[in-house]
Amino acid sequence: MTDQDPSRAITDIDMAKLAQAIEHFRTLDKEIPAQVIATFLYVASHDDCSKVDLEKALAFSTASGSRNTDWLSAYHRLNKPGLGLIIKYRDPNNRRKQVLQLSPKGRKLVQELKQILYSSN
Repeated sequence: MTDQDPSRAITDIDMAKLAQAIEHFRTLDKEIPAQVIATFLYVASHDDCSKVDLEKALAFSTASGSRNTDWLSAYHRLNKPGLGLIIKYRDPNNRRKQVLQLSPKGRKLVQELKQILYSSN
């Protein structure tokens, strides 16, 4: 017989890993919004993508796309430090096009998330 509380027993390991991955995001910012997480995951899965494509895929307004990508880049709104997970730059062939790519810190986070989600422990 175990002393473990049955309400604390893991009943779905995949969901437990997903919860752990979300908690990992919360170590970066305790109140990180789901839209910011979705933005990071889009950039991580479409690295070197256009901001317009991200906005279309996630049904964001231009303002929402800017707000969420600013949060993930070096500078957040009101010149506060951002999370530094992505780099925003202008396409040299089309200065109106903004391109998003993972920063080294963002690439490290991707590897940490994969370890959480896909490790066998």
